[in-house]
Amino acid sequence: MSKTKGRVTLPSEGNFLEETKEMMERWGADALRDSDGTKLPQEIKALDAKIYTTYFVARGHNDFAREHMDECQQLYLMSRRVTATGDEVRIPFMEGYFDQQVVPDYDHDCKRWWEVMDRTLGEAVAVEDWEVDREQDMVIVHDAHPFHEYTVSFLVFAIWDPTQMYNHITNDWGDKPHEIPFDVRQPASGRFAKGYLAQWLKEEPDTDVVRFTTFFYHFTLVFDNKAKEKFVDWFGYGATVSVRALEAFEQEYGYRLRPEDIVDGGYYNSTFRVPTRQYLDYMDFIQRFVAERAKELVDLVHEAGREAMMFLGDNWIGTEPYGKYFPQIGLDAVVGSVGGGATLRLISEIPGVRYTEGRFLPYFFPDTFYEGNDPCVEARENWLCARRALMRKPVDRIGYGGYLSLAYKFPAFVDYIEEVTDSFREICANIGRSKPYSGLKVAVLNCWGRLRAWQTFMVAHALWYKQTYSYFGVLEALSGASVDVVFISFEDIRRGEALEDVDVIINAGAAGTAFSGGAEWLDPDIVTAVRRFVYNGGGFVGIGEPSAVHFGGRFFQLADVLGVDKELGFSLSTDKCPMKAEPHFLTEDRKEAFDFGEGMRDVYALSEETEIAEASGGEIHLSSHRYGQGRGVYIAGLPYSFANTRLLLRSLYHSAGKEEEMLRWYASDPCCEVHAYPETGRYAVVNDSPEPRDTLVYDGEGKACQVSLEGGQIIWQEIGQGLS
Repeated sequence: MSKTKGRVTLPSEGNFLEETKEMMERWGADALRDSDGTKLPQEIKALDAKIYTTYFVARGHNDFAREHMDECQQLYLMSRRVTATGDEVRIPFMEGYFDQQVVPDYDHDCKRWWEVMDRTLGEAVAVEDWEVDREQDMVIVHDAHPFHEYTVSFLVFAIWDPTQMYNHITNDWGDKPHEIPFDVRQPASGRFAKGYLAQWLKEEPDTDVVRFTTFFYHFTLVFDNKAKEKFVDWFGYGATVSVRALEAFEQEYGYRLRPEDIVDGGYYNSTFRVPTRQYLDYMDFIQRFVAERAKELVDLVHEAGREAMMFLGDNWIGTEPYGKYFPQIGLDAVVGSVGGGATLRLISEIPGVRYTEGRFLPYFFPDTFYEGNDPCVEARENWLCARRALMRKPVDRIGYGGYLSLAYKFPAFVDYIEEVTDSFREICANIGRSKPYSGLKVAVLNCWGRLRAWQTFMVAHALWYKQTYSYFGVLEALSGASVDVVFISFEDIRRGEALEDVDVIINAGAAGTAFSGGAEWLDPDIVTAVRRFVYNGGGFVGIGEPSAVHFGGRFFQLADVLGVDKELGFSLSTDKCPMKAEPHFLTEDRKEAFDFGEGMRDVYALSEETEIAEASGGEIHLSSHRYGQGRGVYIAGLPYSFANTRLLLRSLYHSAGKEEEMLRWYASDPCCEVHAYPETGRYAVVNDSPEPRDTLVYDGEGKACQVSLEGGQIIWQEIGQGLS
């Protein structure tokens, strides 16, 4: 039985009353929730617990939706590319899409709202040169240029919510109705959303917390003709598009968006793309609309004496919690899925709400809880990874989702989560809302800045490649490090205040992406501001292809700061400096082989002043370079690991010239960390690994003692008292 109680939310379901009581006692839960596909019966709601009820604003109301199919949500999609071999080309634009999820919009004038592109020329085809065959879902282009590629950007109606579709297929829900998403921007749907919630609140007197899942628009998730994911972007605004929205945008902004502004050549403005001005305008337009309409619903909840909670997922687009309009919504709480340390920090640092809650993994679904599988493996990995971030900024509550009856069949899992919930409450009791000790302030620089704080691609099924993986590794490493972390954009630097109290800038990512910055580095104001910052004593850590855009005989625009550049093949005739690595502060405690992921090829030193800390296979992977009073550190790649977390920490202190200060509240073993809380007078020594570790622990004055920790153990101690 749990030794403590509170701060934990459990899922429950029908015909599971006694078992729910038992699990509440064992895990110390004080709140119960339903999950997708389940409803809480009255006897569960009568238990001594706060009741969360999932509420879908724009799905799950099929009786209404079927009567207003003209108000379904919409998307712009792009057809596959078709090469013309004559003067006519036929484009089957629905080919490859799932016709149970989307259908073409023939209600609105195709000639006005669709666009045919000659991709070889990069130009739109005149509307008089193409026509639509609605019977075959075909666009026919006349007077085509032979061997040019053509695409169609076309509007569709979404007739199946993608999250419900995924759950439907995963859990084999058979004949369960497909939930139809409708658009609250449309007149009937807008009235229905408010009216239905007002009535629902009267009919649900036992609900304490309305868990909006989420509000109006789903992130972009489109399936192929085999019902498999075709395109997924957790940040995508694709499902916010409608003819009504495009008309309202044009009236407000004074210019008309093209379909190409949305489909973006098939990239759909993914979060990796450097955003265009048109797309930033459109995002702002949607965010203001969503905040205004969401506030109307939250106000209804508050008038009924309930709490309003938002799930950070599914239909979350427009409710960016670090956006400037989010506080206007007036939510009480935000809950989100915790995939690791970065997602934990994403949730725990959300401003403007009374409390935050993390939904830990695994989800209690049959894809994990099946005979022969051990769900403790995923649970342990998820907890230990996220716990690093909890030690820096805890969420107020944790919880789980899915079918409790599935989890109940795995006694070892039940035992382990009992330990987790007790440990979580112990962490909260020791930390409270105090600020932990931080030795540095670190700014992560990319195109998104604070809007995308702690966020990369966010979906486990997104394809990782070398530098997106490294950017994820950077955030995961930072999530539990003893440094303050802020996120800044290039626009923040232009405004002149972003670097005033920062010790180190990190720029990480692949060339041309929003995370590295792409063409933003062509702005001389940006380059000179960062150079001045480092020259005057700041640090710059570049990972992957930092400041990368080919211009002026350089690929890394901050090559002079980093002391390295990347060979593109244009300077092969120029002799390069020898690539000999020497012992270095960056590598002092490295006991295992380096892991730079796929690394970065063809990086070379500009001069002998560049200190090479690791080079192999004719490639520089790790280096340092003095620049004025500061330093630039280059790392070829940084997939997440304990060793790479330590490498990043050493790089930060070294670049800032504060190496000696690193040994305050520090553990010599990279698998262990020390977190101090001066406001509460406590500190913690944490073993982040599941295996026993021996480590030297340095206190706030740099004094060290040897400590042995069991796997996953935390030792709490009063500041000023040594460890024995």
